[in-house]
Amino acid sequence: MKNILLLGAGKIGSAIARLLSQCGDYAVTVGDADPAALERVRSANPAKLLRVNAGNESELRDAIAGHEAVISACSFSVNPLIATVAADQRASYFDLTEDVATTAIIRQISANAVAGQLFVPQCGLAPGFVSIAANHLARQFESLDEVHLRVGALPKFPTNEMKYNLTWSTDGLINEYGNACEAIRNGNLIHTLPLEGLEHFSMDGIDYEAFNTSGGVGTLCETYRGKVRNLDYKTIRYTGHRDLMAFLMNELRLNDRRDLLKNILENAVPMTPQDVVLIFCTATGMKNGRLTQLTDARKIYHGPCLGEQWGAIQITTASGLCAVFDLLMQADHRRTGFVKQEEISLDDFLANRFGRYYAIMPQEKEVDVPAWVKKS
Repeated sequence: MKNILLLGAGKIGSAIARLLSQCGDYAVTVGDADPAALERVRSANPAKLLRVNAGNESELRDAIAGHEAVISACSFSVNPLIATVAADQRASYFDLTEDVATTAIIRQISANAVAGQLFVPQCGLAPGFVSIAANHLARQFESLDEVHLRVGALPKFPTNEMKYNLTWSTDGLINEYGNACEAIRNGNLIHTLPLEGLEHFSMDGIDYEAFNTSGGVGTLCETYRGKVRNLDYKTIRYTGHRDLMAFLMNELRLNDRRDLLKNILENAVPMTPQDVVLIFCTATGMKNGRLTQLTDARKIYHGPCLGEQWGAIQITTASGLCAVFDLLMQADHRRTGFVKQEEISLDDFLANRFGRYYAIMPQEKEVDVPAWVKKS
């Protein structure tokens, strides 16, 4: 049994702990600075609990000692320190970060990894699974033209003007809406503005919009630079959400006052466990001498999991990390150093005991190229 330290006892962290603890192959210790958060974990989890401040180097060293791997379900701001201490302790490192700068730091830290020591940031849904799915599609073409990734975590029953409820980290949400985005245009890596590039489309009779957000593309732009004409990632929301967020962040300039924006959102926009995750990836190119588009479309709802009711974002994010973690930690021949999400096989992911949560329905289909997006 492998000794694992999980830092962060929030909604996603507690779900990760539950999944890994119940499989029987991992002895999980959950660390958090908040005793109330740890107590919530205790009620439904056999994991060992540890009071630790993830921003304190001395406490981290004591906590990570003796563990084969550390998983960070904390804010991206403390991940560089966690990864640094993990490197010193020769423990493998996994996280959920969408932050591009943090991922670059993790990569630098991974350069000195010892044999079998892994550094795997950007696990989860987006970044995470979406890169695995998109890469699976892209590799099936003789020549690749376009790759588009669209992902959204949405309330199942939108009732407010924003048509949105908080479903995960508010810090992460603001980060995605406020930071520069990566894309490939005409074969060149570029940076685009968040909340721009507005599109409208329909899926299953429901109208949605999509727009640029930061981080969800992971390392795909690096992987496919020079190999594809266009590649981008956009977040899916119900129609009208983007204009309200652009007003808050740009016109009221709350992107420069993120603590205030966080306070406003968390005190005005309720959280909901009744959510749905939409994943829509397309790749276009020449396949068997014909211009063809391959699509991977998934819709995952909240529901029962391990005797509890979990939100869709909990299910997809926690199972996404756990599947990648399990595949890499249980591999007969362990890799070393930095691992990109797209290096994971989609078939292996979906066959994994944790990745199976994504395999709810048949997903992949081959169609002629449609004009499915209306750009504003």
